[in-house]
Amino acid sequence: MLNIINKSPLTSVTLDTCLNTAAGGDILLIEDAVYAATRGNAAEAMLREAMGRFKIYVLTPDLEARGLGDRLIEGVTSVDYGGFVDLTSNNKTCQSWL
Repeated sequence: MLNIINKSPLTSVTLDTCLNTAAGGDILLIEDAVYAATRGNAAEAMLREAMGRFKIYVLTPDLEARGLGDRLIEGVTSVDYGGFVDLTSNNKTCQSWL
């Protein structure tokens, strides 16, 4: 399953809810959720811990639009829009966490 998250972990519990509810699969961080994939933020430890159960992806254009391209946590894979499409087609189901 592809879990898509678009809310910042600084203003929403969406990422936390996903990590505590989903059984595994892939997580794609888009829009303001990309903050979770950067070094030095409040959600970094939570995301690092989740890497054992989930493969974590971040949408590169959203990361770069926020000036965070050089702060990506090691182990998180960045993808472009084509990679986003590949993730949706390679996973049987997709869940957007709102």
